[in-house]
Amino acid sequence: MTINLVLVGFGNVGRRFARLLRERETRLRDHVGFETRIVGIATRRHGCLFDEEGLDAVAAADRVESGAALGPAADDQPDDVFSLVDRARARLDGHVVLIETTTLDVDTGQPAVDHLRAGLRAGFHVITANKGPVACAYAELADEAERAGRSFLFEGTVLDGIPVFNFVRETLPGVSVVGFRAILNTTTHYILVAMERGEPFDAALARMQQEGIAEADPSLDVEGWDAAAKTAALLNVLMDARLSPAQIEREGIAGLPLARVEAASASGCRLRLVARGWIDAERPRGRVALEALDPSDPLAHLGPLDNAIVFETDLLGEIAVEERRGGLVHTAYALVTDLVTTARRLGAHPSGLPRHTPSPGGRGPR
Repeated sequence: MTINLVLVGFGNVGRRFARLLRERETRLRDHVGFETRIVGIATRRHGCLFDEEGLDAVAAADRVESGAALGPAADDQPDDVFSLVDRARARLDGHVVLIETTTLDVDTGQPAVDHLRAGLRAGFHVITANKGPVACAYAELADEAERAGRSFLFEGTVLDGIPVFNFVRETLPGVSVVGFRAILNTTTHYILVAMERGEPFDAALARMQQEGIAEADPSLDVEGWDAAAKTAALLNVLMDARLSPAQIEREGIAGLPLARVEAASASGCRLRLVARGWIDAERPRGRVALEALDPSDPLAHLGPLDNAIVFETDLLGEIAVEERRGGLVHTAYALVTDLVTTARRLGAHPSGLPRHTPSPGGRGPR
């Protein structure tokens, strides 16, 4: 089986994904039963490319990283995402998956939401690593995907490539998630751990920026918006909420005095930015806030670059999933896992093993 891919966004994650597909192509073919062909790439700054016979996406990644355009300007090339989708729909036969990796808009999820809608309306399966669509428009996109008979997957939106949505969908049939608490943002977690050692806020943040983990503008991280978007995404998918990041109670760490961290440590606790989801009077609610955690709490023991989530379930009690030192390759790998899920739903399966059967209908991780 060959799956055609249209890449929307070709930043760090998109380029690492293209290279990871090249690195793992033999394993995907031999152990899962499918091959990929990247036929389109759309970027905001470097142009767009389309070739129904397939593109050399690794060479395209090299060009972008050198500061060049994707390729020579040509009249027959699409000039934006939507013209690329139209061209792919008109010229391609067979299975097409749109991979969306543009940057987060925490207020509306745009333009990523419209990119995914365009893909679904073109008959494509859609995968995203952008948490905006799941945090801002999950129910609408999930319903549209269900009506179209297409997959809408998003494992890379929370905890990078560590399974969260796949974990619940594939391994907890008949179990309901009724709450969670989590450390979801690496930048803020690292800063808090550094401040426990006596390092000032600004120095810890500067180190995260130097290492490429925090953005030059770190406001989404330190003001709690990134964690709020992830909290909304978790609530929407796992607890059937219809919340946006703006509806999550939010506290950040911007301007946090060292004395508050020291006071928590002096009392034997560890100050952490904790994301929580729960049911209040039959309504899902979410919060991101600083909490002084008891040292026995699993979230209190995480390393400075680790994230984790503790699910509260109706049948199995608490289940913890921890990610140690997540990074770019983890997020790119999450896109690969969603692609594997899509391929299996389309019929690809390891030779000699039972064919994967997707979960039955109903809202939940798709």
